[in-house]
Formats: sequence, structure tokens, C-alpha cells
Amino acid sequence: QVHLVESGGGLVQPGDSLRLACTASGSIFSINVMGWYRQAPGKQRDLVATITRGGTTNYADSVKGRFTISRDNAKNTEYLQMNSLKPEDAAVYYCHGGIRNSDNSYTVFWGQGTQVPVSS
Repeated sequence: QVHLVESGGGLVQPGDSLRLACTASGSIFSINVMGWYRQAPGKQRDLVATITRGGTTNYADSVKGRFTISRDNAKNTEYLQMNSLKPEDAAVYYCHGGIRNSDNSYTVFWGQGTQVPVSS
């Protein structure tokens, strides 16, 4: 079983930057897709960004141009660089990973979440 652990969350002010990290228990090379989701109080859990093993990225419209997702296979770690943070970015951020099986189904994994409060 793959375990994902987030780190780097914390209180920031609007306009600040923050980098989140997600470290896997083993090599992430076999994880076809990794990403970040977030959930604000009273809201649904929404996709923030994804990155494939080959480096293809996808972003929610709300974070395009401000957030950057990356992965470092040597460190078994995924990152989310968040710039120009807004109050509406405040949420619990969850790391996500998906492994494509031989039958084209996916096995998915979630981290425990890390809080990112954004307040002036």
C-alpha cells in the first residue's frame, strides 16, 4: 500500500507564497498521476492540479498562473508551489496519487491533508 504524507501547510497572508510537499512511502515512478485537491469549510473537495509521470500538468481555472505542480521521482515527492495566495485559497489541501492497473482501472491513494489558512 502506498502512503502519502503532506507537509508545508501553515498560516499565510493574501499575496504570500507557500510550497506544499507530498512524500510517498516508496518510489513515485510507478504512480501515473499525482495531484492536489482542496476542501474549504462547507465546500466540496475540488481538484487543484495534476501531473503525470511524463510531466504533463493540468490546473483548475482558479489557480492557473499562480500555482505550479511538480514531482521529483528521486525524492519520491510531489510539490505544489502556491503564489499570490488569495483568501479563497484557504482550505485543507490533500495529496492524491493514482496507479493505472493492467486492466486500465486505477488504484488511488490520499494523504491526510494539510491546512492552509489565508488571513490578513
